[in-house]
Amino acid sequence: MLRAPGRPALATLLTASVLAGAYAVQAVAALAPHVPLLLAATALSLAVEGVLYRWQRGVPALFAKAHADVTVRHVLRDLLLVVGLLRLGEQHRETQYAPLLAGLLLCYALHCAIQAVSVLVRRTRTLPVVTRNIDASALRLSPAPPALLRRPGHRLLVFGLPATAGLTATAVTDDARCAGAGIALSLALALGGLAVLSLRLLPGRRPAGEQDVLAWFDAWLAEYRPTVGLYFSGGPSSVYQAGMWLEPLARLDGRPLIVLRERYMVSRIPATDIPIVCLPKVPTLMRLEHSTLQVLIHPSNSGKTSQVLRIPTIKHAFVNHGESDKLSSCNPYAKAYDEVWVAGPAARERYALAEVGVEDKDVVEIGRPQLDAVRPYAGPPTGTYVTVLYAPTWEGWDGNPGNTSVIAAGENLVRALLADPGVRLLYKPHPLTGSVDPRAGAADRRIRELVRAANR
Repeated sequence: MLRAPGRPALATLLTASVLAGAYAVQAVAALAPHVPLLLAATALSLAVEGVLYRWQRGVPALFAKAHADVTVRHVLRDLLLVVGLLRLGEQHRETQYAPLLAGLLLCYALHCAIQAVSVLVRRTRTLPVVTRNIDASALRLSPAPPALLRRPGHRLLVFGLPATAGLTATAVTDDARCAGAGIALSLALALGGLAVLSLRLLPGRRPAGEQDVLAWFDAWLAEYRPTVGLYFSGGPSSVYQAGMWLEPLARLDGRPLIVLRERYMVSRIPATDIPIVCLPKVPTLMRLEHSTLQVLIHPSNSGKTSQVLRIPTIKHAFVNHGESDKLSSCNPYAKAYDEVWVAGPAARERYALAEVGVEDKDVVEIGRPQLDAVRPYAGPPTGTYVTVLYAPTWEGWDGNPGNTSVIAAGENLVRALLADPGVRLLYKPHPLTGSVDPRAGAADRRIRELVRAANR
């Protein structure tokens, strides 16, 4: 069954169509030549480029797949302006615009040079160990270069804007000095950016080398002497799985440590004082074998989990990131760990019934540390309101309709609770609700709207 495109898809299609149309109109206006139309089309294409990088970031990727990335688009825009200028002028004036064309080509050459140096700078700054909450001043770290110099699309738009504006002004005034001034300013900006990046490649400005960083990391491990750690690897949407174990980990006796594998995850882990190390490469990860680390808890399974399980000096315990009757709560992968830590007898029984190879002696009941702050039942509530927490899990990967209550019962349940003036409802759905079954996502949105309406 065909589905009508959603609003995001329509917005993407509209933006791409407007940009393509602007270039087509600019080409027609340059060949005509028609100055007002040329100016309008150029201004429109520049405005749409700004929209792309601010609100429609997926569109540049689509153009890049068609080999029409920002560099090609910018070159095309400026060359169409040059064509328009040549068509407006007489033939003997073509030599007048030759220096302008050479200046434009030099601007694009500098853009490529900046990108090459930017890659070199990034490589010198890509260390084998990324840390957080650790004093790494010995590594001579420095702030990253300005974002404008690291993003080729934004950089070309900003640095090339004076040249484009100058060419546009020349098309209006018939004064080549406007284009010359704009191109000169673009060249100055590009040369300045190239100089800023090049200075970072000087020996005294570079951070420590790989071997120095590894030696520093070994020394830090020997000094800190971690005893228990949390190992986590995953995508951006799974960070909540690690986040729920930060507070229990911080309360443990000993010296905790968080071990990550993806660089971007270092900044995504919620606020914590626990030292964090990111070890992207396996050889660096293996250095933990010679540390004092005794236990690693694993809140999730990932492809990179098998890499750390090779370390025999560390006991590996699977703690999961929640328990339910979904098949994921009795995953056969759990038998790869030394122990499986669960909340209570129900989880132990779940593994026994599933017969996935997890032996009963390896299942350890530890309760649910995240619920330590919840007071035990002490009789009926005595306050004005009864607080009800509705925290349904998500639909899971297997399509079992019994995985979540959101689709079949969520709305009716919430309506009934909201209709009771003595009830205060807290709605906390699973972060992945709706990621597999659109019906769950739609029901979640309707429930949220019910809650918002009740709060008005």
